[in-house]
Amino acid sequence: MPLHDVVAVGLGPYNLGLACLTEPIAELDCLFLEGRDSFDWHPGMLLESVRLQTPFLADLVTLADPTSPYSFLNWLKETGRLYPFYIREKFHPLRAEYNAYCQWAAAKVTGVRFGHRVTAVTHDPADDLFTVTATVTATGATVTHRARHLVLGTGTPPHVPPACAGLDGVVHSSAYLQHRDALRRKRSITVVGSGQSAAEIYHDLLGDIDTYGYRLNWVTRSPRFFPLEYTKLTLEMTSPDYVDYFHALPEATRYRLEGEQKGLSKGIDTDLINDIFDLLYRLSVPGPVHTRLLTNTEVTAARRNAAGGAYTLGLRHVEQERDFSLSTEGLVLATGYGYTVPDFLDPVRHLLRLDSHGRLDVARDYSVDAAGRIFVQNVGTHTHSVTAPDLGMGPYRNSVIIRQLLGREHYPVERRIAFQDFGVAAGPEHGDAAQERA
Repeated sequence: MPLHDVVAVGLGPYNLGLACLTEPIAELDCLFLEGRDSFDWHPGMLLESVRLQTPFLADLVTLADPTSPYSFLNWLKETGRLYPFYIREKFHPLRAEYNAYCQWAAAKVTGVRFGHRVTAVTHDPADDLFTVTATVTATGATVTHRARHLVLGTGTPPHVPPACAGLDGVVHSSAYLQHRDALRRKRSITVVGSGQSAAEIYHDLLGDIDTYGYRLNWVTRSPRFFPLEYTKLTLEMTSPDYVDYFHALPEATRYRLEGEQKGLSKGIDTDLINDIFDLLYRLSVPGPVHTRLLTNTEVTAARRNAAGGAYTLGLRHVEQERDFSLSTEGLVLATGYGYTVPDFLDPVRHLLRLDSHGRLDVARDYSVDAAGRIFVQNVGTHTHSVTAPDLGMGPYRNSVIIRQLLGREHYPVERRIAFQDFGVAAGPEHGDAAQERA
């Protein structure tokens, strides 16, 4: 049975970035297992014109190693797209080309095994090693690997609101493209959600409303269509400085802030909000547009009518405290994702640290066990704030994890980059810190 320094489970952008950054490190033997047959990043939302909300520098490697051959710019060069990207003069790549870039990196990097679905992880305290068992999906064969460390990058499953649980035919935003043609044939469609995905789907359907003739509704519990807060001093909150500050706060404070900071990561791109308004305006010139945008509106109940297959949504206007209903043939839930500890970790759950809410207690170095052998990716808005799901913080997190694996810093780990102080300075020497950094 082979022994690896690291077995990483799941291959999204974060573990793929870890694969790229550990590739040149001879001291590390890393294996990356992914249940799917190939890399595909949110394929259900790869709309043609949709851009990332982070610039191209927030790729798999650049913010840790600008010289890496796995950079987005190197992909552009190798595929003959560098000059068109330069002439385009927009820092934010299309989501489809970011996916193509990741597929390119996944095909080049070694140590990646697609079609290997992890079924169990066990730990032997005698030799302090993990055994990872996986099924090869193509053959059904079982393979096992031993590892000194684990890195979990299994992602977050789609979240379905309790009111809609168990309904047949509901489309979650994660599968929107696969169901778009069928949705277009409905006489009415309702999108539920308040974030970027909801806005992208609404905009996409709104553009075809005259062609297909459906009625289109957008229902959001938020009091308004919140834009993503993207000012530069706010962006300093996606920094090592803020992680240090946030992680050291009391648990109750962190949980309160987690709820208050949703606009920093779940808001809608300002340009998209404006594009939606402009499209509504253009469509309204010949006459009324068959669409409704319902804010302050919560879905409290939902049922599917047996006869026609349409849904009846029970809605409540939060501010007016009034109940009403809405009938719709198509229902799209752009209601986000929620992390759950994978079942394959059941044999080692006793090793995991949990907080008072029963969620993983993620240490500052992204480990979740007392020995510092199990690390997590894209988990911990309650411990690491809005930096947890931020693509630009992926290379930083991987630099920290690599430092823990090696016991030394291979990639320089930034500690102080912000001009602002997030808490009370520890001593008088901090008074000139901003000037020094400038």
